[in-house]
Amino acid sequence: MRVEIWSDVVCPWCYVGVRRFERAVSETGVAVEVLYRSFELDPTVPTGGDSPPLEEYLTKKYGDRTRVEAAHARLSEAGLELGIDFAWRGMRRANTFDAHRLLAWALHREGADAQRALKGALLRAYFTDGVDVADPTALAEVAAAAGLDRGGASTLLASSEEANFVRAERAHARSSGINAVPTFVVEGEWTLQGAHDTTAWVKALTHLAAELANRP
Repeated sequence: MRVEIWSDVVCPWCYVGVRRFERAVSETGVAVEVLYRSFELDPTVPTGGDSPPLEEYLTKKYGDRTRVEAAHARLSEAGLELGIDFAWRGMRRANTFDAHRLLAWALHREGADAQRALKGALLRAYFTDGVDVADPTALAEVAAAAGLDRGGASTLLASSEEANFVRAERAHARSSGINAVPTFVVEGEWTLQGAHDTTAWVKALTHLAAELANRP
């Protein structure tokens, strides 16, 4: 079963949703090929320079710190059962275009398994380790930690390679009506949006696997 996951590396509900999905895959034993697709939560975030702390930015955006703290508390609780440690105070806003270029490079160079390993490493780097996922040096370090070639990653990030691919995916998401993440597209036919819990995913995967198995 082919599952394309549209998400961003700075999207906390994407992190939770992917972990829940992965747990359901493990529980059901359904054979799944996962491909990560590019979706930038905010492509207007400036590149270079120091970005404001995430909590500070969100408080200014929503005008209510308690609202931000409540949202983070819900996410922290959801992450706890999934082994996710959200270190909110270490996070800053980040432009993720280069991170998506790196993920595309990993897919095209090494395949889906390597891309999945890199995606997990990028999520941990941003949400737990406070890594600037817009910084080329930091991105190359994360790539190396995920088992990819550091030199190749650095060369990629110093070039414009995969930029058109990421832009094309951005346009495809827009034309397909994908305007929120995480969005899971199964076999190009079924779309499930949101961080569904593991129980819901177990039911969905079981149903979809049976549906595919019964096709002539």
